[in-house]
Amino acid sequence: MCYGKCARCIGHSLVWLAILCIVANILLYFPNGETKYASENHLSRFVWFFSGIVGGGLLMFLPAFVFIGLEQDDCCGCCGHENYGKRCAMLSSVLAALIGIAGSGYCVIVAALGLAEGPVCRDSLGQWNYTFANTDGQYLLDTSTWSQCTEPKHIVEWNVSLFSILLALGGIEFILCLIQVINGVMGGICGYCCSRQQRYDC
Repeated sequence: MCYGKCARCIGHSLVWLAILCIVANILLYFPNGETKYASENHLSRFVWFFSGIVGGGLLMFLPAFVFIGLEQDDCCGCCGHENYGKRCAMLSSVLAALIGIAGSGYCVIVAALGLAEGPVCRDSLGQWNYTFANTDGQYLLDTSTWSQCTEPKHIVEWNVSLFSILLALGGIEFILCLIQVINGVMGGICGYCCSRQQRYDC
């Protein structure tokens, strides 16, 4: 098994996941494709935490590109020994993976909080508030209560869908970065590639 190829696969996966996180987060700003709710500050406060744009998005590009570059990395001379270059590169990828874990963890936490609190919406009394804030997330199991939000239309479905997507994407990113921590440590200890022929090629 070549640990560099494994890291490269993880890196490519993280790039696409990061792009999806950014798109999902941006969509949260435009319920039903309208911009007025953002300008009037009638959005969930957790939308403004940029969890998908920063945590699961931009911050994830750093470890992703580090992982992608590992397979072509010709790092040499680590600790004064040319043969240790690849191993040091794999061990250094662990630091990048930890950054990814922090970013994806932030995305997961904020998305979970956004789901639990629910959206800001106009209720039947015409007031804008967090209609489901005191339900401890139980509104997610009782869709009949979603009609309490009269504006924006289908805002509950919109928030639940997009925050759930961010939660899932952030969770996958977290797992992939955790795998790379293990992969990086193993690659640093065992060598860039484990088989004798692969080690020679690397």
